[in-house]
Amino acid sequence: MGFDFADEQPKLLMLMYGLVAFVVVVGGLLLLLDVVPAWFARRREAQLVAASASGAPLPRRTKPREGLFALFFLLPTLLLLLIGLVVPAIRTMLLSLMDGSSTNWVGLRNYGWMFSDDSIVRVLINTLVWVLLVPLVATGFGLLYAVMVDKARFEAVAKSLIFLPMAISFVGASIIWKFVYAYRGEGDQIGLLNQIVVSLGGEPKQWLLESPLNTILLIVIMVWIQAGFAMVVLSAAIKAIPGDIVEAARLDGVSPWQMFWQITMPSIRPALIVVVVTLTIATLKVFDIVRTSTNGNYDTSVIASEMYNQAFRYGQNGQGSALAVFLFILVIPVVIYQIRNLRQQREG
Repeated sequence: MGFDFADEQPKLLMLMYGLVAFVVVVGGLLLLLDVVPAWFARRREAQLVAASASGAPLPRRTKPREGLFALFFLLPTLLLLLIGLVVPAIRTMLLSLMDGSSTNWVGLRNYGWMFSDDSIVRVLINTLVWVLLVPLVATGFGLLYAVMVDKARFEAVAKSLIFLPMAISFVGASIIWKFVYAYRGEGDQIGLLNQIVVSLGGEPKQWLLESPLNTILLIVIMVWIQAGFAMVVLSAAIKAIPGDIVEAARLDGVSPWQMFWQITMPSIRPALIVVVVTLTIATLKVFDIVRTSTNGNYDTSVIASEMYNQAFRYGQNGQGSALAVFLFILVIPVVIYQIRNLRQQREG
């Protein structure tokens, strides 16, 4: 089938308009970032030369001008933040107080539904299990990897292999693990897990259909991906421990176990907090793994996937928005804690 220019002309025009808009916006911002500071610099230099030639006192920078100048550059970011975050958040809150068609006000009925419907309560419990297990297990494996490969002979290669899953998208990782959990009736199995079970004399199972085991198996995928991130951060923190402290502890005759708990753990505590908080936020928002692996069926759904199903599959905008608001509320305390922790570290 040949390419029909007439049929594709609207799409090509839209593409051209997009490219022109991109060039104009990006080129304009780059021009402003180059021209405006240069203009202020030349003006300032001219004022200094004139003052030096006349013997007058040097002009001082006025803070209001600097504030306006900073606001000028922050304005695009603030505008994008307003359009991309604040306005949608307010709209979602309003939709959560309306019915599925977004035409009638129902008050807090959607939030009551969230805690009274058994299937949604199951979703909330699944999310809690994810939040409790993923950050702790992924951080634990990351710390174990960091300690084991630290100053090892093939440290760079080992770290690269451990970090490699981070380069795979959640969807790609889920597809890989679906093959690991695959089930093919009796006989030869294509799934690695079932093949191991069969080789040991067991019976193959449809792992992703058995609740609550299927939720744990999905959590394994997330841990496999995120353990590399935890390892990189914690390994950097371990290498940042002053060598004189480690040497003094060795001279005092501490055992490796004492070295780990009394020297390493207190020294890397800030990095541990950062890793746990980051993984907690990522886990609260998990969607791709559940969507790709089970589509939220068989009691595996979490808040993000159920939010999508309610709003886009079932046409219940109010209930989907209520789940989105509840997810936002869950993330806020974690973010506040991280901000306070970073502020304390900076002040300390």
